Amino acid sequence: MSYVYLFLAIIFEVAGTVTLKLSDGFTKPLYATVTILGWGVALYLLSISLMYFNIGFTYAIWASLGIVLVALIGVVFLSEKADWQGLLGLALILSGVVVLYKFSKMSGH
Repeated sequence: MSYVYLFLAIIFEVAGTVTLKLSDGFTKPLYATVTILGWGVALYLLSISLMYFNIGFTYAIWASLGIVLVALIGVVFLSEKADWQGLLGLALILSGVVVLYKFSKMSGH
């Protein structure tokens, strides 16, 4: 269940970040509201995750997967440009997550 909290924290953080872009500088109240709620729920779920995992592991997974998901959503749904250097960078971030998850003892569980 501990990974579920972390996964949901990532999903809500990504939703909050994407709607931040859509809020157009907080000028669109619906998107601004979803941003605030998304980040609030994300931080709450992240705090629960911290009861199970070390802070370094938790934040590394949360931040890195959030970065990759937001970048991919930007390319796929928001018409943002991707190039091979950016995709390589995202692949390196994901590689770091795999190494951390599979081989590191940083998780603390």
